[in-house]
Amino acid sequence: MPDAVHRVTIKEIARRCGVSPGAVSYALNNRPGVSEATRARVLQVAAELEWVPNRAARQLSAARSETLGLVLARSAQTLVEEPYFMGFVGGVESVLSERSYALALQVVADLDEELLTYRKWSAERRVDGVIVVDLRVGDPRIAVLRKLGMPAVLVGDPTLADGMPCVWTDGTAAMNAALEHVASLGHRTVARVAGRPDFGDVWIRDRAFDLATHRLQLAARIHHTDYSAHEGATATRAALAEYPRPTAIVYDNDLMAVAGLAVIQGQSLRVPEDVTLVAWDDSPLCSITRPTLTALSHNTVGYGAEVTRHLLDALTGRLSTAVVGSPPIHRWRTHNSGG
Repeated sequence: MPDAVHRVTIKEIARRCGVSPGAVSYALNNRPGVSEATRARVLQVAAELEWVPNRAARQLSAARSETLGLVLARSAQTLVEEPYFMGFVGGVESVLSERSYALALQVVADLDEELLTYRKWSAERRVDGVIVVDLRVGDPRIAVLRKLGMPAVLVGDPTLADGMPCVWTDGTAAMNAALEHVASLGHRTVARVAGRPDFGDVWIRDRAFDLATHRLQLAARIHHTDYSAHEGATATRAALAEYPRPTAIVYDNDLMAVAGLAVIQGQSLRVPEDVTLVAWDDSPLCSITRPTLTALSHNTVGYGAEVTRHLLDALTGRLSTAVVGSPPIHRWRTHNSGG
């Protein structure tokens, strides 16, 4: 019943909550005049009914919040440990500070909570637009954002964005470069310690890894993780226990690569003499380890800044194309050791 969303009215919400339409209006617009319990009940019912504000009325009555939103459905521990998001958020803030905009950053447990956050932000007019990360295949957030009429820029490949504005890097080309590099060093057995298989960029890398290892005639296996150091270490142990043992391992982030290095050294193996490691998303972690690690360098600060500029352009109508294709910004950074 997709059309039912557009027929839900404030009067219907009021009837279900047992309050007046005026109270519903106060609650939805985050204005004083109702209790917190009533406000919470109204927002809950509005979310259940998938109520969408009247966009024409909002344009007439509401000024911009001068705030952009970013919701991260990951564990707080992973976010603390992983350098990627610190760099990405730093890039976002570098642009917002120039425009006197603020960032509403929300960490949630899963996609369901993320969708509830978007509905709440829309109802309360909390943000002018959102940056959406960690795209999934058939991502349910896209349909909800369209229903809400919430401006968004997606961080991910156009094949995952369903025509929504997106900023992306070419994961297939980067994976080909990584595997051609290890093959050129003479490696014939390669493992990959990957992120979550439901993430779209991991899905793209999985396909690229399978095709490239077949083309290069490499024996290969993928181990999926949650991107954390703990699971990166566990996956490395599993890879090293296989026969034949891989002589090269490609990691989906630098945090897992550093954790894998510790596991390898704990088994009295040498890097790069016994095992070559390649890390995605280079950071200072790769250069302060001993030995230092080879990495596919990705300017995460610049990436966050680019995404933010495109979202601000979308808010002012300057973003005319549905897909913003960013050229691959991965580049090799080969440290002293590690292949």
